[in-house]
Amino acid sequence: MRVGLTGGIGSGKSVVAAFFADLGAFVIDTDELAREAVAPESAALAEIARAWPQAVRGGILDRATLADIVFADVNSRARLNEIVHPQVRRLAAEREKEALPGQLIVQVVPLLFETHYSELVDRIVVVVAPVALRIARVAARDAAAESRVRARMAAQIDPDAARLLADYTIENNGDLAHLQNRTREVYDALTQASG
Repeated sequence: MRVGLTGGIGSGKSVVAAFFADLGAFVIDTDELAREAVAPESAALAEIARAWPQAVRGGILDRATLADIVFADVNSRARLNEIVHPQVRRLAAEREKEALPGQLIVQVVPLLFETHYSELVDRIVVVVAPVALRIARVAARDAAAESRVRARMAAQIDPDAARLLADYTIENNGDLAHLQNRTREVYDALTQASG
């Protein structure tokens, strides 16, 4: 079974993914694959350089500059997704071949609904957390201004809408033990459904 794990920026989906891995799932982080897709000399990076030359310096992607561009303009964001996401999907399909037979495959996809990646998975798990907590986490983690964090949040599906589309919701509004227990409950339900 292929599971799509998603959640807004700062919701805690990386922590949930780590818990899934500890429980025995084969976890694929599409953010890592996206970085691989735009590595120096890649076809995707060449396309980005053509579209936004100011975002590539010395053959290396300037992520901050590109983020400023795409989070300020919906058309630029859509164009970037058209460039990067086919490569991410290809890399994810290759990575899946490393999973053991019968192993639960969890793909962490921040833009699961926005890029229609949801059509490629069997079940969807969404992680949600209070907005203020998410902003504080991302601001601390990335040393980002609140306005930048809010711009990134605005580019993602509303958590309430995601909750309605998901098969399982993990509320990240308590302590780590609560989050771990809820992840285990969802993992158990997923493994039973796949068996």
